[in-house]
Amino acid sequence: MISDTLDSSGSAEPLVYSPQSPTNPRQLLAAEVLGPLNQRSNRAGSLRLTGHLAVMGLSGYLWGHGPGWLALPSLLVYGATLALMFCAMHECAHRTAFRTPWLNDGAAWLSGLLSFYNSTFYRLYHKWHHRYTQIPGKDPELGDPKPTTLGNYLWQLSGIPWWLGKFKGHGKVALGQLEGCFYLPESSHAKVIRSTQLQLAVYGVVVLASIIVGQPWFLAKYWLLPLAVGQPLLRFVLFAEHQGCTHDDNPLTNTRTTLTLWPLRFLMWNMPYHTEHHLYPAIPFHALPQAHGQLREHFAHIKPGYVAVGRQMVAGFE
Repeated sequence: MISDTLDSSGSAEPLVYSPQSPTNPRQLLAAEVLGPLNQRSNRAGSLRLTGHLAVMGLSGYLWGHGPGWLALPSLLVYGATLALMFCAMHECAHRTAFRTPWLNDGAAWLSGLLSFYNSTFYRLYHKWHHRYTQIPGKDPELGDPKPTTLGNYLWQLSGIPWWLGKFKGHGKVALGQLEGCFYLPESSHAKVIRSTQLQLAVYGVVVLASIIVGQPWFLAKYWLLPLAVGQPLLRFVLFAEHQGCTHDDNPLTNTRTTLTLWPLRFLMWNMPYHTEHHLYPAIPFHALPQAHGQLREHFAHIKPGYVAVGRQMVAGFE
Protein backbone atom coordinates (compact mmCIF):
# COMPACT_ATOMS: atom_id res chain seq x y z
CA MET A 1 0.00 0.00 0.00
CA ILE A 2 1.30 3.45 -0.87
CA SER A 3 0.29 6.48 1.16
CA ASP A 4 1.18 10.04 0.20
CA THR A 5 1.95 12.48 2.99
CA LEU A 6 2.90 16.11 2.69
CA ASP A 7 6.42 17.02 3.69
CA SER A 8 7.34 20.37 5.23
CA SER A 9 7.58 21.98 1.80
CA GLY A 10 3.99 21.10 1.01
CA SER A 11 4.83 18.65 -1.76
CA ALA A 12 3.84 15.01 -1.74
CA GLU A 13 6.54 12.57 -0.74
CA PRO A 14 5.46 8.95 -1.24
CA LEU A 15 5.80 6.83 1.88
CA VAL A 16 5.51 3.14 1.29
CA TYR A 17 4.32 0.40 3.60
CA SER A 18 4.50 -3.00 1.97
CA PRO A 19 3.81 -5.98 4.24
CA GLN A 20 4.73 -8.21 1.31
CA SER A 21 8.31 -6.87 1.30
CA PRO A 22 10.94 -9.25 2.66
CA THR A 23 12.58 -8.48 5.99
CA ASN A 24 15.84 -7.86 4.14
CA PRO A 25 15.21 -5.01 1.66
CA ARG A 26 18.01 -6.34 -0.54
CA GLN A 27 15.92 -9.41 -1.27
CA LEU A 28 13.21 -7.42 -3.05
CA LEU A 29 14.44 -8.63 -6.45
CA ALA A 30 14.52 -12.33 -7.19
CA ALA A 31 17.78 -13.81 -8.41
CA GLU A 32 16.39 -14.43 -11.91
CA VAL A 33 15.49 -10.73 -12.16
CA LEU A 34 18.67 -9.41 -10.57
CA GLY A 35 20.99 -11.48 -12.76
CA PRO A 36 20.22 -9.71 -16.06
CA LEU A 37 20.24 -6.30 -14.33
CA ASN A 38 23.76 -6.95 -13.02
CA GLN A 39 25.25 -7.43 -16.49
CA ARG A 40 28.03 -4.92 -17.14
CA SER A 41 28.78 -3.63 -20.60
CA ASN A 42 31.91 -2.13 -22.15
CA ARG A 43 29.71 -0.75 -24.92
CA ALA A 44 27.32 1.05 -22.56
CA GLY A 45 30.19 2.46 -20.51
CA SER A 46 32.11 3.58 -23.59
CA LEU A 47 29.09 5.29 -25.12
CA ARG A 48 28.29 7.15 -21.91
CA LEU A 49 31.88 8.23 -21.29
CA THR A 50 32.32 9.28 -24.92
CA GLY A 51 29.07 11.24 -24.81
CA HIS A 52 30.02 12.97 -21.59
CA LEU A 53 33.46 13.90 -22.93
CA ALA A 54 31.95 15.06 -26.23
CA VAL A 55 29.62 17.50 -24.46
CA MET A 56 32.59 18.65 -22.39
CA GLY A 57 34.80 19.11 -25.44
CA LEU A 58 32.22 21.01 -27.51
CA SER A 59 31.17 23.32 -24.67
CA GLY A 60 34.80 23.87 -23.69
CA TYR A 61 35.70 24.80 -27.27
CA LEU A 62 32.78 27.23 -27.49
CA TRP A 63 33.78 28.72 -24.13
CA GLY A 64 37.29 29.39 -25.37
CA HIS A 65 36.78 30.07 -29.07
CA GLY A 66 33.08 30.52 -29.82
CA PRO A 67 31.15 33.75 -30.46
CA GLY A 68 30.84 36.11 -27.52
CA TRP A 69 27.11 35.60 -27.06
CA LEU A 70 27.74 31.88 -26.47
CA ALA A 71 30.52 32.34 -23.94
CA LEU A 72 28.43 32.35 -20.76
CA PRO A 73 26.05 29.48 -21.63
CA SER A 74 29.02 27.47 -22.90
CA LEU A 75 30.89 28.10 -19.65
CA LEU A 76 27.88 26.95 -17.62
CA VAL A 77 27.55 23.72 -19.60
CA TYR A 78 31.30 23.12 -19.63
CA GLY A 79 31.53 23.69 -15.88
CA ALA A 80 28.65 21.30 -15.27
CA THR A 81 30.27 18.56 -17.34
CA LEU A 82 33.53 18.95 -15.43
CA ALA A 83 31.89 18.88 -11.99
CA LEU A 84 29.63 15.98 -12.93
CA MET A 85 32.66 13.94 -13.90
CA PHE A 86 32.38 13.06 -10.23
CA CYS A 87 29.42 10.88 -11.22
CA ALA A 88 31.50 9.07 -13.83
CA MET A 89 34.19 8.48 -11.21
CA HIS A 90 31.57 7.20 -8.76
CA GLU A 91 30.23 4.65 -11.24
CA CYS A 92 33.70 3.51 -12.28
CA ALA A 93 34.81 3.31 -8.64
CA HIS A 94 32.11 0.67 -8.20
CA ARG A 95 33.62 -1.05 -11.24
CA THR A 96 30.17 -1.27 -12.82
CA ALA A 97 30.58 1.21 -15.69
CA PHE A 98 32.53 -1.29 -17.81
CA ARG A 99 32.84 -5.06 -17.90
CA THR A 100 36.65 -4.87 -18.10
CA PRO A 101 38.24 -3.96 -14.72
CA TRP A 102 41.11 -1.87 -16.08
CA LEU A 103 38.68 0.26 -18.08
CA ASN A 104 36.80 1.03 -14.86
CA ASP A 105 40.00 1.91 -13.01
CA GLY A 106 41.42 4.04 -15.83
CA ALA A 107 38.18 5.93 -16.43
CA ALA A 108 37.73 6.44 -12.69
CA TRP A 109 41.19 7.99 -12.36
CA LEU A 110 40.67 10.26 -15.38
CA SER A 111 37.24 11.35 -14.13
CA GLY A 112 38.68 12.09 -10.71
CA LEU A 113 41.48 14.10 -12.30
CA LEU A 114 38.94 16.25 -14.14
CA SER A 115 36.61 16.69 -11.15
CA PHE A 116 39.41 17.19 -8.57
CA TYR A 117 38.76 13.94 -6.73
CA ASN A 118 41.17 11.05 -6.35
CA SER A 119 39.51 7.81 -7.38
CA THR A 120 41.92 5.56 -5.45
CA PHE A 121 41.09 7.34 -2.21
CA TYR A 122 37.40 7.70 -3.08
CA ARG A 123 36.83 4.02 -3.80
CA LEU A 124 37.78 3.06 -0.25
CA TYR A 125 36.01 6.03 1.32
CA HIS A 126 32.86 5.24 -0.63
CA LYS A 127 33.00 1.56 0.29
CA TRP A 128 32.52 2.55 3.92
CA HIS A 129 29.69 4.90 2.97
CA HIS A 130 27.83 1.97 1.42
CA ARG A 131 28.62 -0.36 4.28
CA TYR A 132 27.43 2.10 6.95
CA THR A 133 25.08 4.44 5.08
CA GLN A 134 23.66 7.11 7.40
CA ILE A 135 25.05 5.43 10.55
CA PRO A 136 26.50 8.18 12.79
CA GLY A 137 30.12 7.58 13.68
CA LYS A 138 30.59 5.06 10.88
CA ASP A 139 29.47 6.65 7.61
CA PRO A 140 32.37 8.95 6.60
CA GLU A 141 29.99 11.18 4.62
CA LEU A 142 28.37 12.22 7.89
CA GLY A 143 31.72 13.72 8.88
CA ASP A 144 30.97 16.61 6.52
CA PRO A 145 28.65 19.04 8.34
CA LYS A 146 25.19 19.28 6.83
CA PRO A 147 23.55 22.71 6.45
CA THR A 148 21.06 23.65 9.13
CA THR A 149 20.50 27.31 8.19
CA LEU A 150 19.86 29.07 4.90
CA GLY A 151 23.12 30.97 5.18
CA ASN A 152 25.15 27.82 5.70
CA TYR A 153 23.27 26.10 2.88
CA LEU A 154 24.19 28.89 0.45
CA TRP A 155 27.77 28.86 1.72
CA GLN A 156 28.09 25.15 0.99
CA LEU A 157 26.37 25.52 -2.38
CA SER A 158 29.02 28.07 -3.35
CA GLY A 159 31.56 25.25 -3.36
CA ILE A 160 34.10 27.29 -1.37
CA PRO A 161 34.15 24.86 1.60
CA TRP A 162 34.58 21.99 -0.87
CA TRP A 163 37.56 23.68 -2.55
CA LEU A 164 39.21 24.38 0.80
CA GLY A 165 38.64 20.79 1.88
CA LYS A 166 39.97 19.35 -1.36
CA PHE A 167 43.17 21.42 -1.38
CA LYS A 168 43.81 20.56 2.26
CA GLY A 169 42.81 16.91 1.87
CA HIS A 170 44.86 16.21 -1.25
CA GLY A 171 47.85 17.92 0.30
CA LYS A 172 47.67 15.87 3.50
CA VAL A 173 47.25 12.59 1.63
CA ALA A 174 50.15 13.40 -0.71
CA LEU A 175 52.33 14.00 2.36
CA GLY A 176 51.24 10.68 3.88
CA GLN A 177 49.18 12.28 6.64
CA LEU A 178 46.30 9.80 6.85
CA GLU A 179 45.34 10.25 10.49
CA GLY A 180 41.59 10.00 10.92
CA CYS A 181 41.08 8.12 7.64
CA PHE A 182 39.65 5.07 9.40
CA TYR A 183 38.14 3.85 6.12
CA LEU A 184 41.58 3.36 4.54
CA PRO A 185 43.10 -0.02 5.43
CA GLU A 186 46.79 0.23 6.21
CA SER A 187 47.58 -2.00 3.24
CA SER A 188 46.14 0.68 0.93
CA HIS A 189 48.11 3.65 2.27
CA ALA A 190 51.05 3.49 -0.12
CA LYS A 191 48.79 3.11 -3.17
CA VAL A 192 46.53 5.98 -2.13
CA ILE A 193 49.49 8.26 -1.45
CA ARG A 194 51.13 7.45 -4.80
CA SER A 195 47.90 8.00 -6.70
CA THR A 196 47.33 11.39 -5.08
CA GLN A 197 50.93 12.46 -5.66
CA LEU A 198 50.64 11.47 -9.32
CA GLN A 199 47.41 13.42 -9.70
CA LEU A 200 48.93 16.58 -8.23
CA ALA A 201 52.00 16.05 -10.43
CA VAL A 202 49.75 15.99 -13.53
CA TYR A 203 48.29 19.36 -12.57
CA GLY A 204 51.81 20.66 -12.08
CA VAL A 205 52.95 19.39 -15.48
CA VAL A 206 49.97 21.05 -17.17
CA VAL A 207 50.80 24.37 -15.50
CA LEU A 208 54.46 24.10 -16.48
CA ALA A 209 53.66 23.13 -20.08
CA SER A 210 51.18 25.97 -20.46
CA ILE A 211 53.78 28.46 -19.25
CA ILE A 212 56.36 27.10 -21.69
CA VAL A 213 53.98 27.47 -24.65
CA GLY A 214 52.98 30.98 -23.59
CA GLN A 215 49.55 30.15 -22.15
CA PRO A 216 50.12 30.62 -18.39
CA TRP A 217 46.40 30.92 -17.58
CA PHE A 218 45.34 27.80 -19.47
CA LEU A 219 44.56 25.72 -16.34
CA ALA A 220 42.71 28.60 -14.72
CA LYS A 221 40.59 29.31 -17.80
CA TYR A 222 39.83 25.75 -18.86
CA TRP A 223 39.71 23.96 -15.51
CA LEU A 224 39.70 26.01 -12.31
CA LEU A 225 37.12 28.61 -13.38
CA PRO A 226 34.73 26.20 -15.16
CA LEU A 227 34.92 23.67 -12.31
CA ALA A 228 34.18 26.45 -9.83
CA VAL A 229 31.17 27.46 -11.94
CA GLY A 230 29.90 23.88 -12.08
CA GLN A 231 30.54 23.00 -8.46
CA PRO A 232 27.30 24.54 -7.06
CA LEU A 233 25.29 22.22 -9.31
CA LEU A 234 27.14 19.18 -7.98
CA ARG A 235 26.66 20.33 -4.37
CA PHE A 236 22.94 20.89 -5.08
CA VAL A 237 22.30 17.41 -6.45
CA LEU A 238 24.46 15.58 -3.90
CA PHE A 239 22.51 17.11 -1.03
CA ALA A 240 19.44 15.26 -2.31
CA GLU A 241 20.88 11.78 -1.85
CA HIS A 242 20.50 11.42 1.92
CA GLN A 243 19.58 14.79 3.42
CA GLY A 244 16.42 14.47 5.51
CA CYS A 245 16.43 10.67 5.31
CA THR A 246 16.60 8.27 8.26
CA HIS A 247 19.80 7.61 10.16
CA ASP A 248 19.59 3.83 10.19
CA ASP A 249 20.62 0.85 8.07
CA ASN A 250 17.39 0.61 6.04
CA PRO A 251 18.17 1.56 2.40
CA LEU A 252 14.45 1.99 1.72
CA THR A 253 14.33 4.97 4.08
CA ASN A 254 17.90 6.30 4.40
CA THR A 255 18.34 7.23 0.72
CA ARG A 256 16.35 9.31 -1.78
CA THR A 257 15.66 8.80 -5.48
CA THR A 258 15.13 12.02 -7.43
CA LEU A 259 13.28 12.04 -10.75
CA THR A 260 14.87 14.57 -13.07
CA LEU A 261 15.32 15.49 -16.73
CA TRP A 262 17.19 13.23 -19.14
CA PRO A 263 20.16 15.58 -19.81
CA LEU A 264 20.98 15.67 -16.10
CA ARG A 265 20.46 11.93 -15.71
CA PHE A 266 22.82 11.43 -18.66
CA LEU A 267 25.62 13.56 -17.23
CA MET A 268 25.06 12.08 -13.76
CA TRP A 269 25.32 8.51 -15.04
CA ASN A 270 21.85 7.80 -13.59
CA MET A 271 22.96 8.63 -10.04
CA PRO A 272 19.54 10.24 -9.36
CA TYR A 273 18.28 6.63 -9.05
CA HIS A 274 20.10 6.58 -5.76
CA THR A 275 17.93 4.32 -3.63
CA GLU A 276 18.12 1.67 -6.33
CA HIS A 277 21.89 2.07 -6.33
CA HIS A 278 22.18 1.67 -2.56
CA LEU A 279 19.94 -1.37 -2.55
CA TYR A 280 21.91 -3.06 -5.32
CA PRO A 281 25.32 -1.38 -5.86
CA ALA A 282 26.29 -4.05 -8.41
CA ILE A 283 23.60 -2.89 -10.86
CA PRO A 284 25.37 -0.78 -13.52
CA PHE A 285 24.19 2.72 -14.35
CA HIS A 286 22.46 1.74 -17.60
CA ALA A 287 20.15 -0.74 -15.81
CA LEU A 288 19.10 1.55 -12.95
CA PRO A 289 16.03 2.97 -14.78
CA GLN A 290 14.76 -0.58 -15.27
CA ALA A 291 15.44 -1.38 -11.62
CA HIS A 292 13.54 1.76 -10.62
CA GLY A 293 10.41 0.51 -12.34
CA GLN A 294 10.50 -2.69 -10.31
CA LEU A 295 11.47 -1.17 -6.94
CA ARG A 296 9.96 2.29 -6.64
CA GLU A 297 6.78 1.19 -4.87
CA HIS A 298 8.88 0.21 -1.86
CA PHE A 299 10.71 3.53 -1.44
CA ALA A 300 10.06 6.06 1.31
CA HIS A 301 11.68 8.98 -0.52
CA ILE A 302 11.03 9.81 -4.17
CA LYS A 303 11.07 13.45 -5.22
CA PRO A 304 9.90 14.89 -8.57
CA GLY A 305 13.02 16.94 -9.20
CA TYR A 306 15.95 18.51 -7.38
CA VAL A 307 14.16 21.81 -6.91
CA ALA A 308 11.54 19.98 -4.84
CA VAL A 309 14.29 18.52 -2.65
CA GLY A 310 15.89 21.94 -2.25
CA ARG A 311 12.57 23.47 -1.21
CA GLN A 312 12.07 20.76 1.38
CA MET A 313 15.55 21.32 2.78
CA VAL A 314 15.12 25.10 3.01
CA ALA A 315 11.67 24.72 4.63
CA GLY A 316 13.25 22.60 7.35
CA PHE A 317 15.98 25.08 8.29
CA GLU A 318 15.91 26.91 11.59
